[in-house]
Amino acid sequence: MNQSGSSSNSRVNVPEAKGALDNMKFEIARELGINFKQGYNGDLSSRENGYVGGYMVKRLIEQAERQMAGK
Repeated sequence: MNQSGSSSNSRVNVPEAKGALDNMKFEIARELGINFKQGYNGDLSSRENGYVGGYMVKRLIEQAERQMAGK
């Protein structure tokens, strides 16, 4: 793990998207009622963190599908 608490496989491939991904993460956490904060979130359960990550993937896939459909 690096110092930010994330594993090495969770890097952002498009650095310009980092801010948008962070915003999405906090927005989804709010929608799910999970108290995410800047920095370390090790006090949250694996389930809570997994919900946020899972919904991020779901939303990103939906956005890609809409873009591919020309909408």
